[in-house]
Amino acid sequence: MRPRTASAARPRPLASVAALALLGVASCSSSGGDDLGEVPPRSSGTATPTGEESPSPAPRSTVVPDLVVEEVADGLEHGWDIGFLPDGRVLVTERPARISLLSGMRKGAEVTRVDADLDDVWVQGEGGLMGMVVHPDFAASREFTTCQTHLDDGEPDDIRLVTWRLSEDGGSAERVDTLLAGLPLSTGRHSGCRLEIADDGALLVGTGDTAVGSIPQDLDSLGGKTLRLDLETGEPLPDNPWAGESGPRRYVWSYGHRNIQGVAVQPGTGEVYTAEHGPDKNDEVNLIERGANYGWDPSQGGTVGGYDESVPMTDRERFPDAVPAVWQSGNSTQAVCSAEFLEGEEWGALDGALVVTALKGAKLLVLTLDDDGQFADVSIPEATNGPYGRLRAARLGPDGALYVTTTNGDDDELLRVAPRS
Repeated sequence: MRPRTASAARPRPLASVAALALLGVASCSSSGGDDLGEVPPRSSGTATPTGEESPSPAPRSTVVPDLVVEEVADGLEHGWDIGFLPDGRVLVTERPARISLLSGMRKGAEVTRVDADLDDVWVQGEGGLMGMVVHPDFAASREFTTCQTHLDDGEPDDIRLVTWRLSEDGGSAERVDTLLAGLPLSTGRHSGCRLEIADDGALLVGTGDTAVGSIPQDLDSLGGKTLRLDLETGEPLPDNPWAGESGPRRYVWSYGHRNIQGVAVQPGTGEVYTAEHGPDKNDEVNLIERGANYGWDPSQGGTVGGYDESVPMTDRERFPDAVPAVWQSGNSTQAVCSAEFLEGEEWGALDGALVVTALKGAKLLVLTLDDDGQFADVSIPEATNGPYGRLRAARLGPDGALYVTTTNGDDDELLRVAPRS
């Protein structure tokens, strides 16, 4: 993870760039009641102002840079996540239960397979070897954590977080520990599962509801949630909203989600944003609040069987306090995936923008946010609009460039996206 700079002020809104007219914010009505009982007080985790005046931020560039896409390496298959190592090498998890090590971050990088015991990974549908984070102390510990669907005696069991240790030469990885087990698993659909490290060092996990209607609103299921836990011990953190209770809810940070595929931490504020798949419309980007309900309930309070995808993504008739998305795709679906903030003066007017990859849409979506962290505009960089097919992972590298994986299943690539110098 690249160190994030602290700031007392929220990044200022960016200049409007090539807005996509069909992608907008949908509003929701509110009435009805929440049958889950009282929810602990919510907050987004932003630091409370001290009362001291913050220095005025430096003027932000209004120049939108041309972007250049460089094909770093090919030969991958459904590259799911990216991790940068201190020596300049790159780890990539691949959904068919493989870990690859790339020799560098520029064109021509050599790809080698990491020898790791992944025989218990169930590769089915959207499930397999998924999200990953390289531990902040990797230089000393050589540890990284993955999210993977799990087989028990040959049968699909659950989704779990597993910590690994990479050998000094990068040729192999040994399993250190199962950090957390028990995330639900069904057919492989809506498996989640994106990992991110918060500014306070907490491990954040965005999960899917596994296409089971009751799960998103069930606090005793880890599906359809954002989770928050200790990266080293796997224990829920003591300031989680239900930390004092028993069972899985101790890990829950927010709930009522459909299928979170992206988690991003905003530089300077520490705010957490997620990208979430809608059904046939209304993909979402959400600003996550502690203990909040995001309103997805395909069981309609347990009154219908199966998985009713006709309900609103944010059902404010059933849940008046549900948090509306900061952005929705409207009457289309882009199948949004990973999310990452751009950071650095080299990005010009895009500095501070939130980039979201699209699977079905086969593009990058660049969202600009206002001073309140709400959606202001969306643009599509021409260089990424279609030529590389479905795009999945997006991580900002230590060199300030954005690294993106393709996920077409046939000779997939790691791409480097950066402003033209």
